[in-house]
Amino acid sequence: MTPTLPRTVRAVDTSQLLDLVQEAATHSFSQRLPVEWLREHLAEEATHYVFPTLVQRLTHRPEVPLQWRCQQLLTVSTGEQIWGLLDVLPGTFDKIPETLDTASKKDIVSRIQHVVTVREWMERMTGGQSEETTSP
Repeated sequence: MTPTLPRTVRAVDTSQLLDLVQEAATHSFSQRLPVEWLREHLAEEATHYVFPTLVQRLTHRPEVPLQWRCQQLLTVSTGEQIWGLLDVLPGTFDKIPETLDTASKKDIVSRIQHVVTVREWMERMTGGQSEETTSP
């Protein structure tokens, strides 16, 4: 049975986000940024946000566990917020503490609609020459 997709936003610090991305890399999930890229570009003391948007099951790769495709709102070293995707195991997401109130969650979801993607931010930072990443 497919777990029910939670309709919530979870806040994580940079260290927690790096752990989520490392787990995604271990499972070869397709939506993730390289850990090294994140270490280089994320603001160290920032809070980042992840929220599941769809259940991802790779029927062509049955060895890959079910995952939740999450949108993420990241704060980078310039202080800007950017948008990306991250595939997360349901059990891992469930272990992230619920710390945000309803108004904060709505604000985060609204903000993500007005920020640039990781790719757009990188193109702007490198003068149009985008580094290779595996997430938008």
